[in-house]
Amino acid sequence: MNYFFMTEQKKQWYDLWFDSPLYHILYKNRDKEEAEHFIDAVIKYLNITSGSILDLACGKGRHANYLAEKGLEVVGLDLSKESIHYASAAYTLSNLEFYVHDMRQPFRVNYFDYIFNFFTSIGYFDDLKENEKVFSNMHNGLKDNGYILIDFMNAEKAIKNLVPRETKIIDGYNFYIRREVENGKIIKNIKIEKDEKVWLYSEEVQALKQHHFHTFLNDTGFSLVKEFGDYRLNNFHPKTSDRYILLAKKISL
Repeated sequence: MNYFFMTEQKKQWYDLWFDSPLYHILYKNRDKEEAEHFIDAVIKYLNITSGSILDLACGKGRHANYLAEKGLEVVGLDLSKESIHYASAAYTLSNLEFYVHDMRQPFRVNYFDYIFNFFTSIGYFDDLKENEKVFSNMHNGLKDNGYILIDFMNAEKAIKNLVPRETKIIDGYNFYIRREVENGKIIKNIKIEKDEKVWLYSEEVQALKQHHFHTFLNDTGFSLVKEFGDYRLNNFHPKTSDRYILLAKKISL
């Protein structure tokens, strides 16, 4: 077999994995309808009828496009060049823009009414301080009294119910997935096989819990508004909720 080790020097796991077409094959069956219902619930809760929205870590752009279809001004940012290339070609509404961007770097100042970060798209970095940079950049990017919404896994429940091994067959590819918790991270090692070829990737997400997010908010100028535990916006319960979704408002520093 030919092995392809995705560990190039100077590149992090997310640089390699998110730009791989195999990433999009593995996750292509994410529930589009559930995501749209969630976005609709957020829009209703915040009574959004107009304004500018940043979809931070927008992936291939389908959620940014869904927001733009509602007449909102939307910008989608993602670290993956391949994802942004796809989004820019697939979604061409005049009120929608896409850019390749690292969320640890500033992007526009006092510009957005809302910043959304969907589907566990934060916590990829080795140092907790890097996450604080992200929150600080979101604060700077928002207009006064703007809102952020962060949708993260409920790390406490995810660790308790961790599935150590899993196999999936998608489009003729065999995905062999191993999960473990190490040094405060949930690590997923992924071996992919097809036609005598083998690819090796990994995912590493910090197991950020409620208290971590509270610290980020307090240290970067946000006031917590509400915490939800699922995509129907039910209340958050640390032991039982599937998601940890926080809504916070920018306060002046």
